[in-house]
Amino acid sequence: MKKLTGKVISLKTVNTAIVQVERKWAHPLYQKLVKRSKKYACDFDAKTLELTLGEVVELVETRPLSKTKRFKIVKKIGK
Repeated sequence: MKKLTGKVISLKTVNTAIVQVERKWAHPLYQKLVKRSKKYACDFDAKTLELTLGEVVELVETRPLSKTKRFKIVKKIGK
């Protein structure tokens, strides 16, 4: 089960947050650190989790919940 950490960038849809996850990796030849980011549509319960834009959250992989949602927000980490 995958666990990822990312930043909330959109809360426009009901019970869904778009979270951007950044990762850094070293280029194989030049050894320069390169940033890559990916956006995930994540399910969350609006009654229990009060999310705001820019908050850092932890995601966990789940069964497919819809066409695009494969992750669920477990907890808030901070700003």
